[in-house]
Amino acid sequence: MVRTFSGAASGTEGRQLRLQRLLLAWFRTDARPLAWRRTRDPYAILVSEIMLQQTQAERVEPFYENFLLEFPDVRSLAQASRAAVLRAWGGLGYNRRAVSLHQAARTIVDRHGGRVPADLDDLLALPGVGAYTARAVMAFAFGADVAPVDVNVARILARAVTGQPMSRAQTQHLADDLVPAGQAAEWTSALMDLGAHYCTSRVPRCGACPVAATCAWRGGGSAADEASDPAAAAGRARAPEAFAGSDRYHRGRLVDTLRRGPVDTDGLPRAADLDDTGRLAALTRTLVDDGLAEWSDGSLQLPGS
Repeated sequence: MVRTFSGAASGTEGRQLRLQRLLLAWFRTDARPLAWRRTRDPYAILVSEIMLQQTQAERVEPFYENFLLEFPDVRSLAQASRAAVLRAWGGLGYNRRAVSLHQAARTIVDRHGGRVPADLDDLLALPGVGAYTARAVMAFAFGADVAPVDVNVARILARAVTGQPMSRAQTQHLADDLVPAGQAAEWTSALMDLGAHYCTSRVPRCGACPVAATCAWRGGGSAADEASDPAAAAGRARAPEAFAGSDRYHRGRLVDTLRRGPVDTDGLPRAADLDDTGRLAALTRTLVDDGLAEWSDGSLQLPGS
């Protein structure tokens, strides 16, 4: 049973039911054939969700498949060296995610007997796992009727269901209410695909959207008016920061070099593409602090090399 959301000016139970029907019907014929949608293995789902943090699905897919070939289960990942994990992560970016996933695997082996937990609190206690990732694992791997909410889901709900801005708590409450019983995985995937194809952040394709007929924002006659976008504040993804020349860029260059082997002090500026010695020293310290590098015999290397 779908419950109405008390804070929605134009959201009704009927609209919510129509949204479910239209969106699921569209998804069953037009779903993206992503690799992690072909499994319910909790470990594989956890790997995919960590990889998908801040990274588009199409970019993740080849890395996901190769990573699982090298580390097919949680025990193989937990037993691997940090260096091996970081090498397998090469090219995906945001290397701290690899460290977190490695730590999570070891925690799962140590505390949960090598089985990814199904409980929300246990998942949230894993390194690198936040509210969205925990609920995604519960929904996709365990079939729990929970709603993972990121900026894309928040944007769709604000536009299609309520037609007005919502707080984070209101959005989560509404998202949980909307999950069709026993269909959390399919429903969440459908929302993700809708956000990727139609209900995009800056130029939504309202005219072609499969749920346009029941959209509160479009129904209000203002779907083309950016100023009236109910997702403008809470549901719009932030514009990406410049990458070239950023700390993340130089850290990434250095870690990429370390994947090929240790680097001595004299070679650090070239490896990091950075001549500012003070900044380079600070970035190197952060790599060590984050578990992405370590010093050995005067050279910087991947941990456990």
